[in-house]
Amino acid sequence: MAIFKAYDIRGVVPSELNSEMAYGIGRATARFVGAASLVVGRDARSHSPELCQALVRGITDEGVSVIDLGLAATPMMYFAVAETGAGGGVMVTASHNPGEYNGFKICREKAIPIGEASGLKEIEALVEVCAGSPPVSPRGNVVERDVRAGYAEQALSVGTGRPAVRVAIDCGNGMASVGLEPVLEALNIEVERLYFEPDGTFPNHEADPLKVENLSDVSEAVRRVGADFGVAFDGDADRAVFVDEQGRPVASDLMTGLLARYQLARNPGGLILYDLRSSRAVAEEVERAGGRAEMCRVGHSFVKAHMRESGAIFAGELSGHTYFRFANDLIADDAIATFVALLDVLAAEGRPLSEIIAPLRRYHASGEINRRVRDTAAVLDAIEEEYAGAPTVSKLDGLLVGFPDWWFNLRPSNTEPVLRLNLEAESEAKMIEERDRILARVEKIGA
Repeated sequence: MAIFKAYDIRGVVPSELNSEMAYGIGRATARFVGAASLVVGRDARSHSPELCQALVRGITDEGVSVIDLGLAATPMMYFAVAETGAGGGVMVTASHNPGEYNGFKICREKAIPIGEASGLKEIEALVEVCAGSPPVSPRGNVVERDVRAGYAEQALSVGTGRPAVRVAIDCGNGMASVGLEPVLEALNIEVERLYFEPDGTFPNHEADPLKVENLSDVSEAVRRVGADFGVAFDGDADRAVFVDEQGRPVASDLMTGLLARYQLARNPGGLILYDLRSSRAVAEEVERAGGRAEMCRVGHSFVKAHMRESGAIFAGELSGHTYFRFANDLIADDAIATFVALLDVLAAEGRPLSEIIAPLRRYHASGEINRRVRDTAAVLDAIEEEYAGAPTVSKLDGLLVGFPDWWFNLRPSNTEPVLRLNLEAESEAKMIEERDRILARVEKIGA
């Protein structure tokens, strides 16, 4: 089914995803996970209650009980799975997608993600089989649970600094405000609130902070009220993008490098992971702080698995996902915790965010550039052959090629014939030169 993606299930309602499918997915998930209980949360999209009800009915028809969080942010679902000892969880959300979309993010015990390589294909294969079979007797029951207070305590645990600052916060009418409000009550900050009311039609702008146009409101608010920084959350609050006191966006890879220094102060000598699209400044900052830095693949399921295997204490991606190792063996991406971690930095530094981040802006990045091609594998093979003599060549995720003064990564999309280029160089002129050279080759080979 086309709605089954690399990391989750997502599609347009009702043409691609409907209640009947949600019921089958509920039964298939319950049967695959094989646990006594599952946590379920949902976002505020107009069709989320109906899809959630069908999903829960499917889970309970498999004899599995449901811990119902009601409206929740995705990190709250992860917290609840660990806190209740449930065998897994499902979040009904389409994250940053427009309002006509919906979907499911699925995890197993300890919030371990279930993706294409870790069970999502098996769940897909079970949907029709389970949907057509009679309900199990006895059916599971449903218990409502409010985890906001416990979740807030966990989010606040990532930093101890509580500076008296003014902050502009754009929740994008998504779910961030549900988990954020109890956190804000514990902080000594003045908040300029933007779009805190959950509204699945997203009437003000898309809840996708990676698109620069969606940062204009929070940037304007920062300048208007003289805030110390601003933050924009995505639709389900597992990603965020920050702007400094001048309203200028801070690249998420640089935020990883900045936050890593202070996570290392709490865990000296720890291992920090960063996705291979990130600036070289990230690893340099980690090593200067006495930590160990290691590249990882792109995607939350890969990052979390790598953290579990390696013992890493913290990780970040260019996409705005930031990962913490919480108590109870819980590793989760949590944008609200990231907000708390930045407050810790500002409390320790006592100077503007623009000054703190400036030294990390020492390289010149292309940003992610997409090109549609006929055959992604053929283009990657050709480019790899052309750069075979480079000092660094890696196929950890797509093709990574490194030289002393510049590097690039070329990755295929998981869902379409598109290659994504990220390139960085020591000078802007070098970045432009090599960016244009590689794009020209990609377009010529892939035509």
